[in-house]
Amino acid sequence: MPLYLSRFSYTPETWARLIDHPEDRAQAAQSYIESVGGKLHGFWYAFGTHDGYNLWEAPDNVSMAAVALAISGGGALGSFETTVLLTVDETLKALRTAGEVQYRPPGA
Repeated sequence: MPLYLSRFSYTPETWARLIDHPEDRAQAAQSYIESVGGKLHGFWYAFGTHDGYNLWEAPDNVSMAAVALAISGGGALGSFETTVLLTVDETLKALRTAGEVQYRPPGA
């Protein structure tokens, strides 16, 4: 199954709610991804541009998109970005295939 890296930031209101009522949001994230047949591999909070990171496994892009849309639509996040991760073998295959693409730069 494909892996996905998500970066998120809570709204100030969400942080205020968590301060008043601390809870393990990794458990919630796990239930979201499991509802589409996936798995949560990690959930971390961080300092910096994003408040946290998730490493997910999902059956396909549509399943991960459904989870991302549900989370984003919930209003607790100020930002949510997801990146599809490629294995080394997938990247090697893409590199070999790229050599077969007849690309022409703009204006050439």
